[in-house]
Amino acid sequence: MTSSRVVVGLISDTHGQFRPQVTAAFAGVDLIVHAGDVGGPAVLAALRAIAPVNAVSGNVDDRHDPNLPRALSLPIGALTLHVSHGDEIGSPKPELLLAHYAADIVVYGHTHRALMVRSDDGRLVVNPGAAGPRRFNLAPSVAILTVEGREARVEFVPL
Repeated sequence: MTSSRVVVGLISDTHGQFRPQVTAAFAGVDLIVHAGDVGGPAVLAALRAIAPVNAVSGNVDDRHDPNLPRALSLPIGALTLHVSHGDEIGSPKPELLLAHYAADIVVYGHTHRALMVRSDDGRLVVNPGAAGPRRFNLAPSVAILTVEGREARVEFVPL
C-alpha cells in the first residue's frame, strides 16, 4: 500500500465482541490491522465492512487458522509495519518488541493497555488497547495510525 498519506485503524483483543463505536472510529481509514485475540470470524466480517483487514492470531485464537498468521509485515506508505499479538515474547514490552522486530512501526496487543512509544531512532511501538470486553479495569480503545511519507503519528480513540 503506497500513497502520500495512509490511515490505518489499529485494533486488538476484541475477544469476539464488535463494538458499534468502532465503525465511527474507523470511518475513512484505508486499512484495518487487528493485533490478535480476534475471537471469531464475525469480528473480521464486521471490520471488513469498514475497510480491508489484515489480522494475526492471538493466544485465544486458533493458531492453525490460515487466515490468522502469527505475524505480518506490511508496507504502509514509505514505512514498514510489523504486527503480532506480542505473547510470542512472553510479557511484551516496547523495548523487547523493538529488539525482536526491525520494522519502522511495531503493533501488538495482549496486554489490553493502550500505549505508544517512540524509540530514539524514531521507530514506533503501538498497542491500541483492547476493543473487546472490559478487563483489568482498562477502558476499551482503538487507535488511528496516520503515515505521511516517513512520518507516523498515532491517535487513541476511547470506545
